[in-house]
Amino acid sequence: MNIFKQIITTLSEKNSEMAKISTVQLNVPSQYLERSVRVDVFLPPQYLKDKKQVYPTILFNDGQDMPALGMLNTLTQLYKDNAIPSCIVFALHCNENRINEYGIAQQADYKNRGNKARQYSDFIIHEFLPIIKKEFRCKKDIADMTFAGFSLGALSALDIAWSNPLHFGKVGVFSGSLWWRSRAWTAEDPDGGRIMHDVIRKSVYQKDMKFWFEVGTKDEDCDRNNNGRIDAIDDTLDLIDALVALGYRPHEDIKYVEIESGEHNPKTWGVVMPDFLKWALA
Repeated sequence: MNIFKQIITTLSEKNSEMAKISTVQLNVPSQYLERSVRVDVFLPPQYLKDKKQVYPTILFNDGQDMPALGMLNTLTQLYKDNAIPSCIVFALHCNENRINEYGIAQQADYKNRGNKARQYSDFIIHEFLPIIKKEFRCKKDIADMTFAGFSLGALSALDIAWSNPLHFGKVGVFSGSLWWRSRAWTAEDPDGGRIMHDVIRKSVYQKDMKFWFEVGTKDEDCDRNNNGRIDAIDDTLDLIDALVALGYRPHEDIKYVEIESGEHNPKTWGVVMPDFLKWALA
């Protein structure tokens, strides 16, 4: 499979002094998902010239949101400012099966959403990673492989990375759907049944894994336990507490970014994207 035959365009910034990033659109066939997955690839400026250099790699779920996030402009500016090292970004698009393919591989939620999360995880680990490691010059160190996502895509990225610590060393969670539940909400146990929290609490410390969490104070307006904090913040902080209980260190292993007036949308995620990229590539 010659991936580079699928190149559709190479983009350059209008200002010749700015970094020129090549973009590649792939259509990766998957037996697990029984479909092809569109992937937009952002290659660093010198990638096509320097055939020996290898790069840290970042995967994003919900790759269809990259234009709204302004990913190309963000990378260009960061390269111009020498704020990050060169990297390869893979943005995986979802389709109409998003609610089923994203989720937690161990189990669907109580409404049977995420019932294809296992297949999506298998696609990432057994189909997609082998392809990009063969066709692109990705660094081999686990610390240089990051998986990130937005909302339900963030939950998926966290679950896949956590379950595959030999493949991913860093995880980025933007407004993660950490409320994903094994049973319906009840007033008697308002915080119970959150699947990702339960998975981590029953797990063991994964050496050298690092986590970045973002949540906006206007991500939502629900406060199921009436403690004065929105659920999105509660769910994120509770998950961080679960990681700390396993032995992860706040600040060193976990970064938490709370955006005042931040919302559950690409505009907010785009604003905080430079912070995430600097963290992931540090």
